Amino acid sequence: MDVINKLDKYVMIKIPQESKIQFETLLAQKEIPKRFHAECLKWLRYYLDFCHKYGFEESTKESLPHFIKKLKAKGQTSQQQKRANRAISIYYEMKPSGADKKTTVRRKDRASSSNKELLKPTHADWTSVYGDLQSEIKLRHYSPKTLKAYRGWVRQFQAFTRSKDPKLLSASDVKDFLTHLAVKRKVSASSQNQAFNSLLFFFRHILKNELEGLGDVPRAKRKPYIPVVLSREEVDSVIGALSYPYDLIVKLLYGCGLRLFECLNLRVQDLNYDHGILTVHDGKGKKDRTVPLPQKIMPELKTHLESVITLHEQDLHSGYDGAFLMGSLEKKYKNAPKELAWQWFFPAKTLTIVPETKESRRYHIHETHVRKAIRRAVNKAKIYKRATSHTFRHSFASHLLQANYDIRTIQQLLGHTDVRTTMVYTHTIKSLTIKEAKSPLDF
Repeated sequence: MDVINKLDKYVMIKIPQESKIQFETLLAQKEIPKRFHAECLKWLRYYLDFCHKYGFEESTKESLPHFIKKLKAKGQTSQQQKRANRAISIYYEMKPSGADKKTTVRRKDRASSSNKELLKPTHADWTSVYGDLQSEIKLRHYSPKTLKAYRGWVRQFQAFTRSKDPKLLSASDVKDFLTHLAVKRKVSASSQNQAFNSLLFFFRHILKNELEGLGDVPRAKRKPYIPVVLSREEVDSVIGALSYPYDLIVKLLYGCGLRLFECLNLRVQDLNYDHGILTVHDGKGKKDRTVPLPQKIMPELKTHLESVITLHEQDLHSGYDGAFLMGSLEKKYKNAPKELAWQWFFPAKTLTIVPETKESRRYHIHETHVRKAIRRAVNKAKIYKRATSHTFRHSFASHLLQANYDIRTIQQLLGHTDVRTTMVYTHTIKSLTIKEAKSPLDF
């Protein structure tokens, strides 16, 4: 049920009450347990919505194979496909109600009227579109998460336009889709802006078509966000509630102001103990920077390094194929995956088998494990703030600003391109001017 619930936000069709009662009665006659009735109704909603979007006739059995094929493409399991098949097969045995007849007539009228021309370019094959999108993303060295986000919005846009031929897409389609997101679905400002940027990239680089006339599209205004910041006592409480190696990860997040992936992507060679410097490679925006290592945790870092070296030696004796390298580094440095310098500083506990080559490789600790550990530690420390892994980066910047560090220095340590991004931390501390702002109750 949790898997199919993910489709709910894309489904606009509602089953008339009369048809719903008739369908549930038929389910009872077929001796379908009552606990499965809600799931059968959901499959029916998805089917009716599918027929409405893609122009299939909902009352004919020829539409069912296309629906099952669509479920398979969306990653539904074979068991769920069988349940959907069973539910829709029972639906075909229903006698159409008056409301259903009117709906069918209205749809036939629309298809036979002037809207018939609009249905001709639908059901086009978008396979090549997604291939081109992936190529363009990789060409620009964008992150895999950017590809996932852009591809997701393009898929929603495809469903909204009923798989309209990409050559026939226009700015009006984008305008209708963005308006639908803002007005009907009421998505957040960040989601709407991400959808806009995804479609802008899609039209500009895939369809080679510049979007014009989008000035009057409703855009959700993003509200100013003040980061959540922990006090030093709260940071120590969370770290104290964490076990190894998650406590060391959080110490680096807070002590160096790192993003979670910047910390997990660290290699052994990125830590310079003699000079007390940590180098971040390929941070956000593919930028490198250096930050000072906290002297307080230097013994812990060296002890942790010894455990990484021991694990690496065990891997070499077991005949593993090395650590994962990004991009084409492995082609350039063929021995690098097995060299100690290129090993992850926070390696995963188990090896990963690559399906294509059957190689045994080692990846870094997965980010979900760190996030879950932090969540448990925050609850254990009884801190009633919305604290995540990124909160420690916010706390790093705020505490430096509170210690009268220059805003430009903090900007460089955080790796911000624009100082205005760093200026948000001025709202997380008390005013540093001579006359501090006070509440009238304190006068």
